[in-house]
Order: sequence, then structure tokens, then C-alpha cells
Amino acid sequence: MHDLLIRGGRIVDGTGAEAFSGDVAVRDGRIVEVGRVASPARRTIDADGALVTPGFLDIHTHYDGQVSWDAAMEPSASHGVTTAVMGNCGVGFAPCSPAHRDTLIALMEGVEDIPGTALHEGIDWRWESFPEYLDALADGPRAMDIGVLAPHNPIRLHVMGERAVRREAATPDDIAAMQALLVGALQAGALGFSTADTVGHRDANGNPTYARRVAAAELYALGEAMGRAGLGVIQIFNDFYQENAGDFPTIVELARRSGRPLSFTFEQDEAWPEGFLDTVLTALDRENAAGTRLKAQVAPRAIGGLHSLEGSINPFMTRPSYRAIAHLPHADRVAAMADPALRARILSEPDIPISDLVMSVTPRAAEWGKDPIRMAQRTFLMGPEPDYEQPIEQSLFGLVQASGRSGEEILYDHLLSEGGRGQVFVPVMNYVESNYEAVRRMMESPHAILGLSDGGAHVGYICDGSFPTYLLSHWTRDRSRGPKLRIEEAVRLQTTRPAEQMGLADRGRIAPGLRADLNIIDHHRLKVGRPTLHHDLPAGGTRFLQGATGYIATVVAGITVREADRPTGARPGRLVRGAKSA
Repeated sequence: MHDLLIRGGRIVDGTGAEAFSGDVAVRDGRIVEVGRVASPARRTIDADGALVTPGFLDIHTHYDGQVSWDAAMEPSASHGVTTAVMGNCGVGFAPCSPAHRDTLIALMEGVEDIPGTALHEGIDWRWESFPEYLDALADGPRAMDIGVLAPHNPIRLHVMGERAVRREAATPDDIAAMQALLVGALQAGALGFSTADTVGHRDANGNPTYARRVAAAELYALGEAMGRAGLGVIQIFNDFYQENAGDFPTIVELARRSGRPLSFTFEQDEAWPEGFLDTVLTALDRENAAGTRLKAQVAPRAIGGLHSLEGSINPFMTRPSYRAIAHLPHADRVAAMADPALRARILSEPDIPISDLVMSVTPRAAEWGKDPIRMAQRTFLMGPEPDYEQPIEQSLFGLVQASGRSGEEILYDHLLSEGGRGQVFVPVMNYVESNYEAVRRMMESPHAILGLSDGGAHVGYICDGSFPTYLLSHWTRDRSRGPKLRIEEAVRLQTTRPAEQMGLADRGRIAPGLRADLNIIDHHRLKVGRPTLHHDLPAGGTRFLQGATGYIATVVAGITVREADRPTGARPGRLVRGAKSA
């Protein structure tokens, strides 16, 4: 007697092989039969006409604080994710002495746009060392499995204290101590090590991260310690295409010296030099052919800010008259902005800088004056059904040309629409040519892995935790502005490939003996919803969540955690410690 039988689905097994019709039988949390199953089961799900896929692995999330208070693991749980990896980009909360708690909260708040008040109230701080952190995480069942990377900034802060905050160079003794902490974390069950060197990552006070511009020798030493231990993967986010394209060889050299699997953030930026995409894709082919385990984390859509009157940013947040009402509740602000006199003042005023951080991440109305065509071409109005691949004719530039109105007027009125819930999308990455050609080429590389969703982070202006659903709905079914992807390849990008990268051979495929992490999907109905604001963070904090429709069921370790797009309340998820064999 099986525990669960998924009957008559179109099985996409995660390997990239052609889909086939069949059944999947589950017993004791494992897949036991695939094909035509005659044995009975305690529960049967009719999957006729539906896709049956492995559960998705999201290897780039930031649930480091949220896991202390939220067993539901939203937004990732709504999008078929059954294993999430946090601790990315070199930020996290372990190791951490009591004296450094506020410092790491300020870092996470600034880098990942998670309200500091929620982190202060929600994190239970039952640890100091990284092994103690893992033990604390192991206590709580969740809607999915979680794994953790050991992040560079907390390790550096733990060893160097204020010298790390001042971004001083590490001494040989400092590096030896960091190596010891990292290896200890890996031996306790960390899946790997993460670091980042990007100008956009700053703490809540606008200060650069502690790992910003560290010497390559420090990175190499940490990688070499991992190589000697024979443990863990490396995740790195680096501005190698912005300030110094020569930084890419540092990433390659880190992968070579460590001998460990390394994945790096790869997204299209306006600062890309000519031919850069070809250069990186060629390097990926060359290095992997030579035995270097180097992969690119790619995203399936444009990455950018969601401007609204409900969230963290909007185009008028630096206008004096708007700032005078910014403290008001949403309904009162909307009512005030509807007044023609205030509207005229806000539209006519110059911007006043709030901080370097806001200036760096928020394309503001004043910047249209510097390059009005380019700014307007990368600004799009969003409707109830989000469209992330709009043609340039539907951009703000196109609307201005068609209507004769100013871009600021159009934006203002759209933000006030739908009771002040109008949304504007401003792509920052992956939409430089107002199309997805670069995104398609990145995803089609055999060395690409779906990543960068940032699940749990950027709660006030980014909603990318919906990447898994978007990839399957847009790229395999809805896309009209270019070639589509095979369903089998779209599934492989977020199952087998990330599982192999992370050393989790017990999941990511539909095959006997593997974990029964599964999705049953109505592909015809599958879609991402509109980002909506939820008041559900600790200390009254708010966040945008973007739901999905079309998931008949999501199964974790043989237990159904979501059914008909709703949570069942089951919590079979556990902490994943270290690599897993099949």
C-alpha cells in the first residue's frame, strides 16, 4: 500500500528528457515507482492533463530572519518550491555575538530591504556560533526544506569586529580565523559559502558591506580552505561587468583554486561592454570543459523596482510636498494626492536627495531630465495581470508619444488609480534592449541555473520569488515576442541543475529512491498574480507578496503542503545539512 499515488500525469522528470505519461507512487517520503503503477494507495491524486514535476529548488533566497517566525515560507511556498537555500550574497545572522546583532540587522535591512523593526522583533537569537544557528533552525518544522550558506560578512565581523565595519584589510591571523569558522560551519552542515562585492549593497545607514572590495587573496584563502575540507559550494555576486570587467577572472580563479562548485550572479546590465555576453558564455564553456565547476545564476525575467504608493519606493518620494505627507496612512495620502493643488506642486518640484542608497536604487522623475528617452523607455505601467515583457511602445516613452501628456503626469495618475494601488515597473537588469534576447541566451547555456529570486527579501519593491511560476507560464506558453523554451528545459533549470550544483543528489528528479518532492501543475491555468501588500511581518511590518494559480498540489517528502493553490498547514520541511547522496 503506497502512501500517495499521482495517477495519469504528464511526467517532466527534471532531467530534460521528453515528458511522458505515467504514475508516481510514494511511500515513506520517497518515490518508489514511476510509470504504470498497479498497487493501491491511501490517497490518489488524479493528474490527468496535468504536469508532474520535481519540487523546485530555489538556491538564492534570504529567509535568514524570516525562518525565526514564519513556518509557511512565503512567497516561495506558493510557487512550487520545496527546497530553499538562504544565506546568499554574504549576508546573514551567524556567527553573531550579542554585541553584533544590531550591526547585522542593519546590514540585512539595507542590503535586502527587510524592515529592521521586523528583524529586531522576530529573530529569537538562540545562537552565537554557526553550528548553534543550524541547531536552532533544525528545531522548527516548515512547509519546505531549507539549507544555509555561511555568509562572508558575519564571518568577517565575528573575527575582525569594528575593523571589518571599517573595511580594513584582513591580517594573516584574521584570514586563518575566518578559514576555521568557515570550515567549522561546513562541517556542521552549511551547504557552502557566499560573498558579494557590489556597489548596490549597503547597510541601513548607507555604508558599504564589510566584504566590499576585499583583497582577492582573502577570497582565495577561504576557497582553498573549502577545497582542503572537500566541502561546500560557493555563491558570489560581483559587479564584474560594471566598475572593472577584469573582476570576472577573479571569479574564475576562485573556482579553480577552491576546486568547489561556484555559481555567480549573471544579469544583463547597461554597463556591459560590447560582446560581454559572448565573452562570459564562452568562458563558461571553456572552464567547464577544463573541469572547473563554474555556473551562472540567471533570472527568467527583468529585475527591477516596483514603484507604488504602498511600497518602499515611488517616483515622487524625493519631492518636498510628497515627503510632507509620506508619514500619512495610505488612504490619507491617496486622498491628499488627489487634490489638484497638491498634484500641481508635486509635479513641479525638484527632487531632494534622501540618501546615497535611495539615489542609487530609485530611478526618479528628475533623472528623466538627464536622459528622458532612456528613462521613459525602461518604465512600464503594470495592470492587474502583470506583464514583464512589454514592448517599447507600451513603455512610458511610448505612452508620452501617443498621448502628448508628460511622463510625470501619466505616472502620477497611474499611481492613484485603483484606489491608490497602481503599480509601475522599472527594470534595472535584463531589459537593456527592451527585450529578452540576452535572458534567453543566458538561460539556454548548459551552465545556467535558475536563481536570483531573493525570496524573503526586498519586501517593499521587488517581487521575484515568483520566478518558478513565471518561467513555466511565460517562457513555455505565453511568450509572443521571441522563441519559447521547452517545458522540459524550464523544469530542469530549477530542479536537476540546482540540485546537482548544491550537491543534493536526493532530490530534483522524479526517479525511484529519491525524495518525494513533487508538483502537480495545471499548465493551462498557471500564472503569477498581481503583487499585493500584506501586513503580516513582526512589529506591524508590510511586504509585497505575489501569489500563483495553477498548482494542483505541492508535495514535500510525500506530504501535501499545498492543494488547489492553498496551504494545507502541513509542515514536513526540515533543515538540510550538507551534501546528500541519492
